[in-house]
Amino acid sequence: MVYSRRANDFPGGQEGTGLDSLATARCAVDVAVDKRASDILVLDVRRVANLADYFVICTAETERQIRAVVEGIEEALLEAGIGRRQREGEPNSGWVLLDYGDVIIHVFAPAEREYYRLERLWRDAPAVVQIQ
Repeated sequence: MVYSRRANDFPGGQEGTGLDSLATARCAVDVAVDKRASDILVLDVRRVANLADYFVICTAETERQIRAVVEGIEEALLEAGIGRRQREGEPNSGWVLLDYGDVIIHVFAPAEREYYRLERLWRDAPAVVQIQ
């Protein structure tokens, strides 16, 4: 599913409201679900950090699944006209970070997710989406 980045595509949307970044996060979540990632979480970090609007965090069980989730997200967002700023990590490291400016996506292997515990680090950020 491809999301538009125009805020007016959402009910009550206005330019500059942050809905562009929410649509980006929603697109990433849809892909993660399609690729069978687990423990998907979207945190609204706008009030606790100025580096992004949303963090998308998910777990993939194997290196192959991490690769599939990452590639799927990159393809879907590219099709939507959303360019990636930075990519850090590799699937074999257990953690890949995709930086889309206002949305930062973390795809973890289970051990790395437990080790870094981003949910605890950013516990003051409200969860927008949580899919077990």
